[in-house]
Amino acid sequence: MARDDGGDLGAFLAGFMVGGLVGAAVSLLLAPQSGEETRELIKSKGIELRDQADDEMRDIRARADRTLADMRAQADEIQDKARSAVSDARSRVSGAVEQGVQAARTTRDELTTGKKSKDTDA
Repeated sequence: MARDDGGDLGAFLAGFMVGGLVGAAVSLLLAPQSGEETRELIKSKGIELRDQADDEMRDIRARADRTLADMRAQADEIQDKARSAVSDARSRVSGAVEQGVQAARTTRDELTTGKKSKDTDA
């Protein structure tokens, strides 16, 4: 099965060229004409095949460019989402650390205040 991303480009072009050459050869063998007419026919068929191959290559390049642009856009979107997720995680971690520090200070203050009051009671 051929892929849309141009992965089978070489096989397609080889088949295209072989098919064109076989068709040209068959038409030359079956058509009675002079050598000069045959040479002219070969020349025109060669030009026609070249033009078709050029058109096909332009189409394939355009598809490849569109695919590449789509992939870059998706990569940029994924990168932006990852940056946002990292930023959110940093915010949450910073908030949790700050809450832990505040809780430790409160506990320290309570313990310090509690010890002093026990010391003064004795």
